[in-house]
Amino acid sequence: MEFLSPARLWFLLFIPLVVAGYIFLQHRRAQYALRFTNIALLDRVAPRRPQWRRHVAVVLALLATASCILAFAQPKAEVKVPRERATIVVAIDVSLSMMATDVDPNRLEAAKKSAKNFVNALPAKFNVALVNFAGTASIIVPPTTDRSTVVRSIDGLELAESTATGEGIFTSLQALTQVPPDPEHPNDPAPARIVMLSDGKRTVGRTAQEGAQAAKAKNTPVYTITFGTDSGFIEMDGIRQRVPPDRAELRSVAEISGGEAYTAESAGELEDVYKDIGSSVGYDKVDKEITSRFAGIAMLFTLAAAGACVALASRFP
Repeated sequence: MEFLSPARLWFLLFIPLVVAGYIFLQHRRAQYALRFTNIALLDRVAPRRPQWRRHVAVVLALLATASCILAFAQPKAEVKVPRERATIVVAIDVSLSMMATDVDPNRLEAAKKSAKNFVNALPAKFNVALVNFAGTASIIVPPTTDRSTVVRSIDGLELAESTATGEGIFTSLQALTQVPPDPEHPNDPAPARIVMLSDGKRTVGRTAQEGAQAAKAKNTPVYTITFGTDSGFIEMDGIRQRVPPDRAELRSVAEISGGEAYTAESAGELEDVYKDIGSSVGYDKVDKEITSRFAGIAMLFTLAAAGACVALASRFP
């Protein structure tokens, strides 16, 4: 444990001095009792009691004193506080396979609903960017704290042909270069995460693993959410095509970049996934003064010592 005013801990040296004085007084008290010649009368006036009861109040008072001194030295500890400077890029797959209805009402609409809930639940100072990808990838909304713009843009996403998963990651990293500088920490890069929603079946562009390696180099973990079930299908020109998700590809993206891989088959499950992601990127550990904690402990010891004194005093005639 560390203290903001460690020099004040020298006051703890008074405690062993008090203990030594207390032991000395107890020794003198015993010697004085031996001088009392009428031992039978002494037993009637001051009958013997269990030895430990006489010391309870003193021990509690010393513990209260020690706690007060620790509080006076202003202890500090690591605590979790909301991280207000993070940037999150939400990358949504809008390829034709996302219109499969194996996730209610379909993969894309479920992704839109959960993405909007996630964006609205983020701390106000978070920057959020929106990227979509199909045959190519585009930055729809650069990093901003304007939640309404991001939500409206999510609603406006439309389906397109092909799936360029790797390009979606590279474009998300490009979006992070547009984060407004922090006036309080201009040289300190803010933490960033990419949240990718896709069914994972890359068909064009650079590989997803290449994108994951680039994200790792930028210290930007990618959290992937895989949509769909193995029975998912779409109909094109009257022909039914199976579109099972590629869970292995998205899992490898998360593992390479240092993120986490999730799967979900309904909008309700996706909302729980987003809560997990939000908690993992939403907090920093910082040093914080915890004086009140030790002051509270001191108060409890003081009350206990007072109670012990009252209990012992009530035994005397």
